[in-house]
Amino acid sequence: MKTVSAQAITKVVRDMCISANRYQPEDVKACIKGGEAGEDSAIAKEVFRQLSENIDLAAKTGLPLCQDTGLAVLFVTVGQEVRIDGNLTDAINEGVRQGYKEGYLRKSACDPFTRKNTGDNTPAIIHYDIIPGDTLRISLMAKGGGAENMSRVMMLAPADGWEGVKKFVINRVAEARSNPCPPIIIGIGIGGTFEHSAKLAKEALLRRLDDVNPDPDLAAKEKELLDLVNKLGIGPMGLGGKRTAIGLKILTSPCHIASLPLAVNIQCHSSRHEEVEL
Repeated sequence: MKTVSAQAITKVVRDMCISANRYQPEDVKACIKGGEAGEDSAIAKEVFRQLSENIDLAAKTGLPLCQDTGLAVLFVTVGQEVRIDGNLTDAINEGVRQGYKEGYLRKSACDPFTRKNTGDNTPAIIHYDIIPGDTLRISLMAKGGGAENMSRVMMLAPADGWEGVKKFVINRVAEARSNPCPPIIIGIGIGGTFEHSAKLAKEALLRRLDDVNPDPDLAAKEKELLDLVNKLGIGPMGLGGKRTAIGLKILTSPCHIASLPLAVNIQCHSSRHEEVEL
């Protein structure tokens, strides 16, 4: 049995909030920095150049990659042999509270009706999963509002099948256009239930852009959809170009025989996330 203190968890989450908002993940950074060479349009090339410059400036100055430092979304995997010395949820929220205050990050959490700001970017959105072993793994995503607003859940009919999935995803990106600040990353959840498909779609955004789906059929589907999205020609920042999206990842789950849940969660080019294992 391994014991992890609430104080240690708070410190880790605090540090993750700050670093995720300052430093682009290496796989995302590589796609942004390589994007200029893949474009024919002078405007698209210039957008990628500026995005690349922004990544370097954020790392150099310690300023956020984007003024929208997002809501804190966490996926927490807890081993059955891990004992938390304290309250896990409270420890995570305290880490978010400290990180957004001490990192001078914009607090965006507010009441849905009065719009009164909570003042500290809490409560965080936390998804828990219990697994065998003695590992505590925390993945944090700072999810901005512009991209999140372009995300959708749709309950397709089973007869719609893959063609229905393709049509919905392409239409969603086409309708979103420049709003989610492309080049975007697209997370797709297929199956489960209404709410589970949305969780899958968001979790898919944590996958590395350079990974290959271990399921050959899903790997082919990811490539097909990414190619179709980029043929839309929306391009970086919606100004035209070859790369509307730099990644598209799919996670699936068995679903009811009468349903085909589909969720599309869109992420902006500032794909701010980080993972720590305790």
